Amino acid sequence: MTQQFASVEESLKKHLPEEDRKEVFRILYGRELEYFLLELDLPVAAAVPLNLELKGYSFTAETENLRPARRVRVGLIQNSIVLPTTDPVSAQRDALLAKIGQIIGVAHQSGVNIVCMQEAWNMPFAFCTREKHPWCEFAESAEKGPTTVFLQDLAKRYNMVIISSILERDEDHGDTIWNTCVVISNTGNVMGKSRKNHIPRVGDFNESTYYMEGNLGHPVFETQFGKIAINICYGRHHPQNWMMYGINGAEIVFNPSATVGGLSEPMWSIEARNAAIANSYFTCAINRVGTEVFPNEFSSADGRPAHKDFGHFYGSSYVAAPDGSRTPSLSRVSDGLLVAELDLNLCRQVKDKWGFRMTQRLDLYSRSLERAIQPDFKPQIVRENITHQN
Repeated sequence: MTQQFASVEESLKKHLPEEDRKEVFRILYGRELEYFLLELDLPVAAAVPLNLELKGYSFTAETENLRPARRVRVGLIQNSIVLPTTDPVSAQRDALLAKIGQIIGVAHQSGVNIVCMQEAWNMPFAFCTREKHPWCEFAESAEKGPTTVFLQDLAKRYNMVIISSILERDEDHGDTIWNTCVVISNTGNVMGKSRKNHIPRVGDFNESTYYMEGNLGHPVFETQFGKIAINICYGRHHPQNWMMYGINGAEIVFNPSATVGGLSEPMWSIEARNAAIANSYFTCAINRVGTEVFPNEFSSADGRPAHKDFGHFYGSSYVAAPDGSRTPSLSRVSDGLLVAELDLNLCRQVKDKWGFRMTQRLDLYSRSLERAIQPDFKPQIVRENITHQN
């Protein structure tokens, strides 16, 4: 296995002269790094036996006269699988439940109010093999499946909202399979679910073999800790998808993902940050980590030889704020928990400053989009009219 590069941040710290470091980090993250490093009192000792990278940052807002600060702590979990993909499905799933259960315990000790895991966290990311057996066995009910039941207990015990990305089997509609996030309230009740709106058909990621585009729109969940939404993985490449969660009132949008180096990494640090700016909310980008090897070779007819893995899931989870600032990323190679304290008052303060919602011109674009989907649509292109004289 090729040794993977650990992180941009660690490399900068190692090689950058100290006198330059402060300014470089300010340019990279939108604020001086010290701005984020407020004391969060994280349980570092609890993370050590789990080989868990634990990092914490804080986003503040201006003090207001009429509203108290609205501080919320979010937790982002990135992790590798536990057992080989050749082990029984039940063993693989149960090992991941046990692992994530421990990490959620660390999140609780860190004061986290809302935690979100990576895409399809309770299984290997087997969709790109395009094999149905045994991977469809991981699919389960969003409302009463074993993963949801397991997390309901933790949510109630820790007074924590939990966002769980699973392969859903919709038993009420012919056992249809969906890529779904379940939102579990801090009371332990299932608030609802959000389905993946955009399905990739690029490289090895031909996921429409298993599920198609979601049918639930862009739901926003009003929790005790703020209004949250989930833009699942490939949806981050579509600005309209991000926009609709903002229109529906989201204050925090989570983006649980599974994406590999060599495909999307140049986009990763940009898209969620751009969405936070454009929509005046916080974004939480979570990516899987590690390399998952499958028993059978597969190919995507792209000229590459058949292979047994998708490549390296590069982690690098981070949080971005509506003012354009963002945290450093978690590692590209390690399990991690990123804790971020957000003052949700920053959302309205940025709206007041930049006025993006007032200047958004939704009326203009709605008319243009309505025309664009008509069969007789012609692009609005102006060409130079050159008159030839004799």
